[in-house]
Amino acid sequence: MTQMKGPIDAFLGHLQDERRLSPHTVAGYRRDLSKLKVFVASLNGNDLLHLKPVEARLFPAQLHRHGLTGRSIQRALSAARSLYRYLMREKLVRSNPFDGIRAPRGERKLPETLSADQAAKLVAIEPKSDLDYRDRAMLELFYSSGMRLSELSGLDVKHMATRNSSGWVDLKERVARVTGKGGKERLLPIGRYAHDALQAWCEHRGRVAAQNERAFFVGRSGHRLGVRAIQQRVQVWAKRQGLGRGVHPHMLRHSFASHLLESSGDLRAVQELLGHADISTTQVYTHLDFQHLAKVYDKAHPRAHKRDSS
Repeated sequence: MTQMKGPIDAFLGHLQDERRLSPHTVAGYRRDLSKLKVFVASLNGNDLLHLKPVEARLFPAQLHRHGLTGRSIQRALSAARSLYRYLMREKLVRSNPFDGIRAPRGERKLPETLSADQAAKLVAIEPKSDLDYRDRAMLELFYSSGMRLSELSGLDVKHMATRNSSGWVDLKERVARVTGKGGKERLLPIGRYAHDALQAWCEHRGRVAAQNERAFFVGRSGHRLGVRAIQQRVQVWAKRQGLGRGVHPHMLRHSFASHLLESSGDLRAVQELLGHADISTTQVYTHLDFQHLAKVYDKAHPRAHKRDSS
């Protein structure tokens, strides 16, 4: 750790420069560790390097008093443990004061998904302009691949991709390469409908994209379409297509995973396609699948319901 940086700033620099975490992830750590910084300052004048385990145990209690949910407290504790693991590696502290400290388990909410019929309705766009072709291609790719919003925004045209590109689309091979969380790369197959929609967009892209623009999806300016603009386009088409509910890009990722698991039952394959480092993250979709099976059982099994007494 450099002498000019404090412990938290040095740790954030390590996450960004050495572990190459995304700016969004680093910003999340910064928010959580700012809570720790305020807490430690209230105890001992902002001396993070001398925090005692008995003091660290007060941290989740303070967060709880401030109204944070169990999940938010868990995240803040995870960030604190990671900080002190780094400080131990740098030999600035001897032990991790947050080892063994746990937050109360919060209720795990199941992700929202679209039904297969709703997803099909959303992507059934009849393009009338160049940008309509773009939007249909984005929606088809989201549902076909399960990629994250940032991954789709970061896609480049393959023959224009550089060493710094975070991903590209190869229509000839029918795959997309993306760089996910932690700098982990993965190849995603592109389904037939998505391939046809992407191919159609390529035929219109040249009339919209600025000269030498390598981004695969571009806006009216001719340059890369940002994540906020993509979110807005998803919302617009959900309304236009008459879904009667709000839709966001991550809902299409959840729908992709749920529908694939429902059809295949292959949890490991879904884990790889989603880019989850831990299969326990993917297992949330088994709960969705069980809900589907339970509905089928309740509807079809002759002894699933209580019969009305005569």
